[in-house]
Amino acid sequence: MEKTIYIRMRHRAQVKPEHTVYLQDIAQIIADDSLLNRLQNLRIYKISREDRNYVVIDVMKVVLYINKAFENVEVQTIGPSQVIIEVVDKKKEVSVPLFLLIWLLLFFGAALAIMNFHEDVSMQEVQQRIYTIITGKVVAKPLLFQIPYSFGLGLGMVLFFNHVFRKRINEEPSPLEVEMFNYQQDLDQYVIMHENKESVKHLE
Repeated sequence: MEKTIYIRMRHRAQVKPEHTVYLQDIAQIIADDSLLNRLQNLRIYKISREDRNYVVIDVMKVVLYINKAFENVEVQTIGPSQVIIEVVDKKKEVSVPLFLLIWLLLFFGAALAIMNFHEDVSMQEVQQRIYTIITGKVVAKPLLFQIPYSFGLGLGMVLFFNHVFRKRINEEPSPLEVEMFNYQQDLDQYVIMHENKESVKHLE
């Protein structure tokens, strides 16, 4: 009697260089208890230096390995048809001077961008005119508007990006996180198409 094995490929897995990839590293497995341990430790791939940063393993290759290792089993695959294996080396420590330099560049760059925007739209003149309409007085520096506006600008940025330093305000992703997610999806699709040798077949 055939035993059924259910496999759901992970979307992405991170391993170290020279790592041996087992089935449990790249897939979720549901199977009979008599098969589960052997399935989890089934060798799928050996990372080599030639692989560089990414390796794509197709589910068809996984099914082939399972059928070779086990008799009288039926493999049911669920979910993604490939898994992206990212080869991650030791993370380099962040240089404090470099961090400070980048932070200062971003800080002053953002400040200049905000100031240039306000200059382009004549924000000071607009605030002066609104102040004159409301109070009937003409002043060069309508602090009644400028001070709350400055605090509101900072608060608006915090609410927009949904973070106060490392603390998230709520569970909703920020626009920046959504854009990063979309970029990661596009990058993964590119890697799948170009690193998976089974994606394209050249006919002679």
